[in-house]
Amino acid sequence: MFHSLLIGLAGGMRALSPLAAVALAAHRGSLPQNNGAPALLGNPLVVAGTVALAAGELLGDKLPSSPDRIIVPGLAARVVTGAIAGAALAPREQQYAGAALGAAGALAAAFLSFDARMAAMRRHGQTSTGLVEDAVMLAATAWIVADAARRSRSQLPASAPRLLPAPARAHGP
Repeated sequence: MFHSLLIGLAGGMRALSPLAAVALAAHRGSLPQNNGAPALLGNPLVVAGTVALAAGELLGDKLPSSPDRIIVPGLAARVVTGAIAGAALAPREQQYAGAALGAAGALAAAFLSFDARMAAMRRHGQTSTGLVEDAVMLAATAWIVADAARRSRSQLPASAPRLLPAPARAHGP
């Protein structure tokens, strides 16, 4: 469930990139086992759409005309996408709690990251601070999704099917 909160925090910085990462993972079959992701999330059209929208968000964020993330439509987008991504990283039987954690994390991080970005922009400008924020968010999102899947696989019984082969064991003398 911790990953649900973390993906929501990343979603507070950018509404669509964490959702796109979770959609890509769903499409590749690399979400945690027995996850709460909506079935449609891994659909190729959903994946393409979320990736395209995330790329547009990353580019548009650097424009002077970009609206603040803390206006109602920006907050609503973050809450909804944080909830979907949070549910996808939670166990199926806890998907609603994962959604709530993802949404809450996104809402809190929207305000925290907005304040941090405004302070940084006064000294470093919009584009450079946006690029740094993008790098932090993208790296965090990639790690969160990968770690959630890795931890899920490590908790399976040895006889359960795995997405990746089990590590080779060293042979002693």
